[in-house]
Amino acid sequence: MQRLVYATRRSQLALAQSRAFVASIARLEPLLAIEELTVTTTGDRIQDRPLSEVGGKGLFVKEIEQSLLDGQADLAVHSSKDIPGELMPGLWLSCFPEREDARDVLVSRSGARLAELPSGARIGTTSLRRSVQLKAVRPDLTIVPIRGNVDTRLKKCADGVVDAIVLARAGLVRLGLADRATEVLDVKVSLPAVGQGALAVEQRAGDERVARLLARVTHAETALAVAAERGVMVAVEGDCQTPVAAYAVRSGGELYLRGLLAEPDGSRLRRAERRAAWPASEAEAQAIGRDLGAELKGNRGA
Repeated sequence: MQRLVYATRRSQLALAQSRAFVASIARLEPLLAIEELTVTTTGDRIQDRPLSEVGGKGLFVKEIEQSLLDGQADLAVHSSKDIPGELMPGLWLSCFPEREDARDVLVSRSGARLAELPSGARIGTTSLRRSVQLKAVRPDLTIVPIRGNVDTRLKKCADGVVDAIVLARAGLVRLGLADRATEVLDVKVSLPAVGQGALAVEQRAGDERVARLLARVTHAETALAVAAERGVMVAVEGDCQTPVAAYAVRSGGELYLRGLLAEPDGSRLRRAERRAAWPASEAEAQAIGRDLGAELKGNRGA
């Protein structure tokens, strides 16, 4: 019997989404012996400071990537938005399952929507991307840094530590908590993070056995959309210290890509978008994203 080991973070959300993904593999290969390797990352261990202060989102993947390079795991299941623009040498993002809803949601203690929150209401998030966009539409709100897993943040809101929090809807859906959302935020209000709502499956380059298996469960449209978004991130050299967002969808026969960039202090917020023929490859999609990212980066006076 062939064996397949997948690596994942230990969080409740990471386990839920990883197990749902490998279940799709098990349905195709019922005789495959699938094993789970849980990894505690640096980002998981550091909970008392914003990611922007301790090295960015790469902190959620580097130990998992090392397990691939060391041969402990055959593949790793990540949240796409956790993956930096550049991968470790020798690794490849070979599979993107079909994307969940990419939008952000507001969860408020009182049940008030974003427009209904009182002046000075405390909104919990450590995301610079979310903070900048929230302040753009409600400059009277108070942003409160808040980290932790989904359950922790929901509890802090319920306990009154903050009046509301902003989360990715995909995480709530995967945990069976979609009904906890007070409001799904329009992307014109909160443009999603690069890759938000999508999983990315990473493997060692050259491992053809794993590549053939993952090719059967990838979703081409998701892969191309995320490639375009990651192109924006690469072009602006984005990390957790950069308020950057990008969201691509298929609109008819076109790729519709929207991007946003601001300075680390939240100033000089600018937006741009592109419509292009639906790309034939991930390289072509990323080139569209890089072009949009270059415009955002160069348009510093907007």
